[in-house]
Amino acid sequence: MRKNKNASDYTSGGGSFPGIVVGMSIFATYVSSISFLALPGNAYSGNWNSYVFSLSIPVASLLAAKYFVPFYRNIQSISAYSFLEERFGYWARAYAAACYLLTQVSRIGSVLFLLALPLHSMLGWSIPFIIIITSLCVTFYSVLGGIKAVIWTDAIQGTILIFGALACVVILFLSFPEGAGQFFEIGAEYDKFSLGSFGAALNVPTFWVMLVYGIFINLQNYGIDQNYVQRYKSAKDDKSARFSALFGGLLYVPVSLLFFIIGTALFVYYKTQPGLLPEGISGDQVFPYFIVNGLPTGVTGLLVAAIFAAGMSTISTSINSGATVILTDFFQRGKKEADVKDEKKNMKILHITSFVLGLSGMCVGLAMISVKSALDAWWSLAGIFSGGMLGLFLLGYVAKKVKNVYALIGTVCGVALISWMTFSGQTIFHSYMTIVLGTITIFCVGFLLSIIVPKFFKKVNNQN
Repeated sequence: MRKNKNASDYTSGGGSFPGIVVGMSIFATYVSSISFLALPGNAYSGNWNSYVFSLSIPVASLLAAKYFVPFYRNIQSISAYSFLEERFGYWARAYAAACYLLTQVSRIGSVLFLLALPLHSMLGWSIPFIIIITSLCVTFYSVLGGIKAVIWTDAIQGTILIFGALACVVILFLSFPEGAGQFFEIGAEYDKFSLGSFGAALNVPTFWVMLVYGIFINLQNYGIDQNYVQRYKSAKDDKSARFSALFGGLLYVPVSLLFFIIGTALFVYYKTQPGLLPEGISGDQVFPYFIVNGLPTGVTGLLVAAIFAAGMSTISTSINSGATVILTDFFQRGKKEADVKDEKKNMKILHITSFVLGLSGMCVGLAMISVKSALDAWWSLAGIFSGGMLGLFLLGYVAKKVKNVYALIGTVCGVALISWMTFSGQTIFHSYMTIVLGTITIFCVGFLLSIIVPKFFKKVNNQN
């Protein structure tokens, strides 16, 4: 991989990538080791309720291809949040950038934890030790790399992961004592194929809660996530960028289904052969255990290598985009043109902040050891740290006449609601509803104030 000569190379790759490569990179961003290990663990422990999240992706990818991609391709800045400063002032840009950084650190930690599970099963090393060593190695790789290394690695490893998942499905279906029919019989008996309740409750992950949560999270991914904006910018032209948004999102829908099939197949496999699974192995640990102990040696090596490579590319993606945000939204903001174009200084900032982000993610990974489900923990953290910034983006993008002060009041209300939902111990809403209600609050308060307040003052002036 050619050395990055400047900050533009490091963050956008010079805008030279084909659409298919960028699309595979977007797909791999979705998959990573979070999907590869956590989705089967989720399906093994429960049902296919979490697959509803995948069903929401086409909505976001279609909107992205039509609206978000052209929008960001026409903006000069590599930052996804420069637009917010133009609309509402620097506070909006800094708020969204800070929320994004918190989200990415949580993501790095989740991936590091999941990467440690198969190696723990295979070698018996302690999970904290694996997290620390892996974090240091990947951080070193990320500091030296850039968006070029990230995208090409994503594209290659995304392809390997698809074949790895297919191989696991075939091997599992051939391993049932009485044939593949047991998958459907036992799966149906234990309600493993359920997409969740269709009731109106908002404090449990029903089908509707998962669907709405998925739509909001994926709109945020495509609409205001620095990872995606850098990929839009890295495509060689507008057509390639639009194709990448559609291809990357739509490919994830059938591939993620494979992971749920694997999780249910693992449940059936160990249900029909209970002596094969040792006591104490459950949830997220089941698939790594099967990879090490249930697959042929060659396939085991391929999958472990693929999971680690995908995890490395996922972490490097978060580190690269996070460092880009710190550089463009904090260090370069308000600086003279000569300082902004000081490439030596820019690269130094990118390298240092990349290192700090990697270590911060390592700390989160160590904290993840005590969680029951890495997928649930990651989704909850993503909903909280996103801070409803999608609402602020939509307020600026859709409601053109909303002023700075109304957006600020809306954001304060949204953050207050998010804080209450997160820290009060309330049981009215599920944690997945945090981003939904936070986004709606910011948008609605800001939009309604822009209508009501001017009318109120106009009425007062007329009376005087």
